[in-house]
Amino acid sequence: MKLVFATNNKNKIKEVQALIPESIQLLSLEDINCFEDIPETQETIEGNAVQKAEYVKTKYGYNCFADDTGLEIEALNNAPGVYSARYAGEQRDANDNMNRVLNELKNKTDRSARFKTVIALHLDNNLNTFEGICSGTITENKSGTGGFGYDPIFQPDNFDITFSEMNSETKNSISHRGLAVQALITFLNNI
Repeated sequence: MKLVFATNNKNKIKEVQALIPESIQLLSLEDINCFEDIPETQETIEGNAVQKAEYVKTKYGYNCFADDTGLEIEALNNAPGVYSARYAGEQRDANDNMNRVLNELKNKTDRSARFKTVIALHLDNNLNTFEGICSGTITENKSGTGGFGYDPIFQPDNFDITFSEMNSETKNSISHRGLAVQALITFLNNI
């Protein structure tokens, strides 16, 4: 079976390919000649993941899964949420986004937050979603050089370091994306 992962991130593809059954060949958007920006116009993380998976299935005919992730901060009424990638503007700059969050939390004592990933799988005209959530707090300063996005300011519960300071094996075992991917893989292993 061929299954498209609606991403152009080759590292993500490799990581997931190593985890799913050998009977499934994972394809990237590039592999199916999809070079356009896939719309993400929904009001929820779930909605965006579903929209991306349905876009590929409808336009290209492949079974597909897509993910969307957001950072939800309690003191900011769960912002940036679905707007996490472009919280500080359309330039989608991670440092700008982190600076905006840190600035908005300057005088707040509640720094609790959670990362949420939803994977939407469009398989043989059936739609399934898988969710991963990682709770933690927003640190007062950026720390670490690994990871991407908000990782330098997110410290998961029960750890005293940020995602950026973790090795990838530890991060992937507890992260929102790692948990959602594990749920997807469990599902694929049982079909």
